[in-house]
Amino acid sequence: MRYPAVAGRFYPLERDVLTAELNWCFSSEQGPGLPGKSSGKRSISAIMAPHAGYRASGTNAAHAYKAVAEDGLPEAYVIIGPDHYGVPFDFVMCGDPYVTPLGECKIHDQIAGRLSEQIPNSPSAHMREHSVEVQVPFIQFIDPDAKIVPVIMRRQDPVSAERLASAVRRACEGYDVIVVASSDLSHYIPRQEAARLDGMVLDDIVSLNVPSMYRHISDLRISACGYGPVATAILATNPSSAELLRHSDSWDSLGYDPAAVVGYGSVAFRK
Repeated sequence: MRYPAVAGRFYPLERDVLTAELNWCFSSEQGPGLPGKSSGKRSISAIMAPHAGYRASGTNAAHAYKAVAEDGLPEAYVIIGPDHYGVPFDFVMCGDPYVTPLGECKIHDQIAGRLSEQIPNSPSAHMREHSVEVQVPFIQFIDPDAKIVPVIMRRQDPVSAERLASAVRRACEGYDVIVVASSDLSHYIPRQEAARLDGMVLDDIVSLNVPSMYRHISDLRISACGYGPVATAILATNPSSAELLRHSDSWDSLGYDPAAVVGYGSVAFRK
C-alpha cells in the first residue's frame, strides 16, 4: 500500500470531513456544482487539474472532475504528476494501491503491468509526492470503484514527454482510459502578471499546441510545475479538441496576497 503523505495538510485526514470537503469543492460558489447524471458519451480522453491544497485549488479541480463524471467513467485513470522532491528516475510508476481517507484506490493491474515493462516501478519513490495523491480522492468521489496507474515525472522536457506518452499509449492500448495531468500554473507572482502568463499557456494547451507551450514556458520563464504531464497527456491521447473549464488563482480562493498568487487551470481534452 502507498499511504497518504499529505492527508491532514492538503486535504482532511478524517473520512467524513474529507467527503464534506469534496462536496464543498463542487457545491461552493466557485465550484461547478455537484455532478449530474452521466451522459455515457465517454468523449473525454484526458484532463488537466491542479494539485494544491483543496481550499486553494479544490474548487478549480472540481470543474475537471464534474466534466468526467457527467461524460462517463473510464476503466482506468493514468495520473501523471510532476516531481517536487527529486526522485531518481526520469519518470516512475507505482504498482501499489494508493490509500486515502476514503479507502484503498486499486491499481489497474493490466495497464500497470504493461507500463512497468517500459518505465521503473518504485512505490517508495511515490512516498512523499503530493501531485498525484491529491487527485485520488477526487477520483474516488466521482468513481468509488476507480482503478488508477500513478506516475511521477521528473524530467519534463519535450523528448521526455514524448517518451512517456509513447509508453502510456502502448500500456493503455485496448482499454478505456483517462489521463490525468496534474499541474499548477504560475507560482508566487503578481496576480495581473499571472493572468497574462497563464493565459498564454492555457491558450496553447486548449489549442493543443505543445511546441508553443514549451516555447512560452521557456522564453518567459513561466513557473508552471506540471507542463510535462500536460504535454504527455496531449501526446498520449491525441485529442481532437480541448476546453478550458476554469482558470483561477489563490487570490480567488483564499484571498491571500494578490502580489504573490499561484494560478490554477482545469481543462478537458476530448477524443
